[in-house]
Amino acid sequence: MSIERAIFIFAGSMVLLSLALTYFVSPHFVWLTIFVGANLFQFGVTKFCPMAILLKKFGMKPECSI
Repeated sequence: MSIERAIFIFAGSMVLLSLALTYFVSPHFVWLTIFVGANLFQFGVTKFCPMAILLKKFGMKPECSI
C-alpha cells in the first residue's frame, strides 16, 4: 500500500468516525471533522502532510516508487 492510499483511507475513516461520534456521543466531535477537512485543504494548497511524514518513518513508500 502506498502512502497516498493510506492517507485517503485514514482521512475517510476519521471523517466517518467523527460523524458517528457527533451523532451518538456529543455534537462537539464535529470539530474533529472540521480538523480533518482543514488538514486535507491545507495539503491541497501546500503539499505538506504530517501524516505522510509519519507513514514514511514507518517504512511506507510513495506511490511513484511502487
